[in-house]
Amino acid sequence: MSTVEFHPWNSRRADVEKPDEWRIDIDPMPRCPMERVKHVALVVREVLVELGAIGFIKTSGGDGLHIYVRIPPRWGFGQLRRAALAFAQEIERRAPDDATTIWWRKDRDPEKVFVDFNQNARDHTIACAYSVRGVSSGRVSTPIAWEELETVDPSEFTISTVPARFAKLGDLHAGIDETSFDITPLIEWADRDGVELTK
Repeated sequence: MSTVEFHPWNSRRADVEKPDEWRIDIDPMPRCPMERVKHVALVVREVLVELGAIGFIKTSGGDGLHIYVRIPPRWGFGQLRRAALAFAQEIERRAPDDATTIWWRKDRDPEKVFVDFNQNARDHTIACAYSVRGVSSGRVSTPIAWEELETVDPSEFTISTVPARFAKLGDLHAGIDETSFDITPLIEWADRDGVELTK
């Protein structure tokens, strides 16, 4: 089918209605500089550490970043999405000049980062780790170490460069199934803040 990109669900066949991966999509608007994207990612990591969650970061294959957190498959997509919105709003509170959770694209500041909680909705998918993206440069969505974030240039990760990087570093997401985060605190945040999903 001429498939280039691979976009898996964040649930597995044991129960496809119960996601086991919380996805944090740091999606820059058109005039948002990469340094702002990186700053928001660091704020995300700060909050994850406070929660006791381990986030696995990768480039999106575009200009953004994705952070994956394994969770027990106990909640439905609606509950996870609501929890993800509560988390995104916390990021927005901590980095108000850099991050937004405004739903409609036309209403967002073009220089900010959208913390896209909706990537946790049912049927929504994002490019998986090591997926080639359908762009002329052949960019690859590539796992990185948090220590690389400050200096990383996503445009350098392509079908020409990633195989050698993988051979040298191995899979930086290899340990993702060894961790699991209970999202109950995020659901409590959503209750506390009166988070309601309107779209």
